[in-house]
Amino acid sequence: MNITPRRFEIRQARLTVRDRSVFLHTIQSIARQYSTHIICFNAENMAGHRHAEAAMRYAHRSFFSQKPISNSIEMEALLFAAGSRQCDTAALFGIHENMNSIFVCSCPENKYVWQDLSQFMHFVTEEWDEMTPEKEDRIKSLFNITDEELALVGRARIVDLVLERIALLEVYR
Repeated sequence: MNITPRRFEIRQARLTVRDRSVFLHTIQSIARQYSTHIICFNAENMAGHRHAEAAMRYAHRSFFSQKPISNSIEMEALLFAAGSRQCDTAALFGIHENMNSIFVCSCPENKYVWQDLSQFMHFVTEEWDEMTPEKEDRIKSLFNITDEELALVGRARIVDLVLERIALLEVYR
């Protein structure tokens, strides 16, 4: 599949996954049907829309440089979302069984993908970039962000610290 870098669309959705393997097979079938890729990011572990967008951009650059970390653009995006070369860590940034809030990406964008995905998920337009204290604690833990770092740059800049961490993945490859 040939994809022009940076041509993607990200939406927010909620869904319940009863069997992760079956769900992944379903979205892979939809992706093949429309010659696209579908990447689902666990919004609970993401520092907002900017985080999902940055993961996609880094994944594109890496994957199309002929020096990717992984063998699929989907895994590449999850690795960058996690800021890690470890698939186990990246899996925390994908879907899981039970209720999911996700940033879902169609790459390249395709209106028919959204129509087919709407059978399995409910698209929402809520504001998901808010950093609650619980989410801040989770993000700090996932990205090893210390209280000292946050005190230095300010709590409002936690997203910038996450984006810095995922940028470093490209540097340290």
